[in-house]
Amino acid sequence: MRRLDKGAPLRAAIKAAGLDIPHLAARTKELDPTGRGLSPAYVGFIAGTGKSAREDCSERAAKLIAQALDQEVTALFEPVFFTVVESTSTSRSTTEVSGKSAARKVAPLPEQLLDQRELARFLRKSMSWIDGQIKESREAGRTWPGLHYVGRSRRFDPHAVLDGMREQRTRISA
Repeated sequence: MRRLDKGAPLRAAIKAAGLDIPHLAARTKELDPTGRGLSPAYVGFIAGTGKSAREDCSERAAKLIAQALDQEVTALFEPVFFTVVESTSTSRSTTEVSGKSAARKVAPLPEQLLDQRELARFLRKSMSWIDGQIKESREAGRTWPGLHYVGRSRRFDPHAVLDGMREQRTRISA
């Protein structure tokens, strides 16, 4: 999820609720069914304005923060979609990252297999998010799309990963 307007609505909601970062983090812990909540540092990254501020966060974090502030998730965050765009004028596929307030950024899809760090950077996700997705797929009896083992090393086909994410998104929204 990507915060709206560089986090301005989020900061306004925090102020309106009479909370600060540590108290908002504590509130997420109370509301989280797992009891983990979000750390004050993570909440600070999401709500912040400085160099360490993050535009993107997990869907779980966005939902917990919105719930803690008694707001709709869409009032504070927007989903990020990855789409593959085919062109007749170029021989390479590109990926577009889009959202309501985001300017469209176009990056070429890598031609080679990626290691986990490269895939995390490409998807703008954490390496632990990728580990979690692989674990969930394995527990469901599936192989995570695009995952290949080269010896003991994991490699990922970015085209297959994006296709799998697109398929999962359509399953969830249907």
